[in-house]
Amino acid sequence: MMVGIVGKPNVGKSTFFSAATLAMVEIASYPFTTIKPNRGVGYFKTECVCREFNVKDNPVNSTCIGGVRFIPVELIDCAGLVPDAWQGRGLGNQFLDEIRKADALIHVVDASGSTDIEGRIVKPGMHDPLEDVRFLEKELTMWLAQIIRRDWPRLARTVESGAAGLTSLLEERLSGLAIKRRHVLEALKITGLNADKPTRWSEEEFLRFVDVLRRISKPMLIAANKMDLPFAEENLKRLRETGYIVVPCCAEAELALRRAAERGLINYVPGESDFEIPDPTKITDKQMSALKTIREKILDRYGSTGVQDAINAAFKDLLGMVVVYPVEDPEKLTDHYGRVLPEARLVPGNTTARELAYMIHTELGEGFIYAIDARTKRRLGEDYILKDRDVISIVSAKKRA
Repeated sequence: MMVGIVGKPNVGKSTFFSAATLAMVEIASYPFTTIKPNRGVGYFKTECVCREFNVKDNPVNSTCIGGVRFIPVELIDCAGLVPDAWQGRGLGNQFLDEIRKADALIHVVDASGSTDIEGRIVKPGMHDPLEDVRFLEKELTMWLAQIIRRDWPRLARTVESGAAGLTSLLEERLSGLAIKRRHVLEALKITGLNADKPTRWSEEEFLRFVDVLRRISKPMLIAANKMDLPFAEENLKRLRETGYIVVPCCAEAELALRRAAERGLINYVPGESDFEIPDPTKITDKQMSALKTIREKILDRYGSTGVQDAINAAFKDLLGMVVVYPVEDPEKLTDHYGRVLPEARLVPGNTTARELAYMIHTELGEGFIYAIDARTKRRLGEDYILKDRDVISIVSAKKRA
C-alpha cells in the first residue's frame, strides 16, 4: 500500500515529506520546487506487543523504540497542483499520473490561508483553505473522468451488446490506478445508476459516478498544516466540517525536532507530545527559543506536530490496515533463527490466515494446514480474519525456502 502526499504549491508538502522520511528533498518557498515526484519510506507507528508478552524483541523489518514499533511504509510526494492541472495547466497531468498507484491521499492544506489558490504567498487569513479542498476534489475527479472517457463510447457499447459487464471492463481499464472491482461495484451501488445501460447516463450522472469512484478508491484526509500561524485555529474548525478526517499539523516543527534528534541535541520519538533536552549546554539560545516555541505553540496545544498522526490515520483509518506479528514458534515467539518477534507486518484488515501465509512465502501458503494464535494457542483455519496485534504462527506442509 502506498500513500500519496498531495496539494497545491507552497503549502509545506515537501517539508511534510522530508519530516516523515528524513529524505533530503529540496525545500523552498516558491511553486514547483518538486520537479520530480519524491518517493520515500515513512513509518507507521504502533504499540509493540513485546511489552505485553514481557520479552525483548529483535526486529528485522521494522524498529522498536521503547516498546513502540515503527513499520516502514511507502510515501510519494507529488509536486503542487494548480486549478485546471487536469487540462495540462501548470505542470499538468504528469503529477496527477504520479498518484495513480496511491491507495490513499494526504492532502496538505495551508490552514492559515497564507497561500492563494495558485500557491502564491499572501498574508495569513487572505485565502480560504476550504477552496483548496474543493479544487483538489475537482482536479482528481476530472483527471479520472478524462481517463475513463477515452474508451467510454466503445466500452458502453460493449456492455449493452452483452459481450462484457461494465464492472469487469472498468476494472480492467483502471487496474493501473489501484482501482479495484470492489470500488467500481460500491460506486455503482451508491449512485444507483444502471450498469447495463451506460449509454443512457447523462453527463451529470457520469461525473457523479466518477466522483464517487474517486472518493472510494482514493480516500483522503486533510493535514491542516501551518497551525503555528494566525487564523489556522479558526480554519481548522471549518475544515473539520467538510467530513474529512482532519489532522492539525506543523510540518516545519516536526522536521526541526527530527533533525535536532538526529544530531543528538534532543531525545524525541516521532509522534510524541514532548521531547527531552539531555544537555542544555549543547544548545544555542536561538535553538532553545525555537524548541520552546514548538513546545508551547504546537505540542502543548495539539498533542503532537501531526505528521506522524496523519500517516497513521491514512493507513489505519482510510485503508483499514492492521498490524500482525508472524512467528514460527508460538511458545517462544521466535522465527527460524531464534529472533523474538522479528516481523511486524501492516496488512489489509480483511486478510485471512492463509493470505498471510502467502505474503510470507508462496510455499507456506500452498502448504497451509492451520495457524496458531500465540496468545490462546488456539488453532485457526485458513479463513480466519486477522485482527490488529495478532501474533500468528503458520503451520504448513511445505517449509519456507
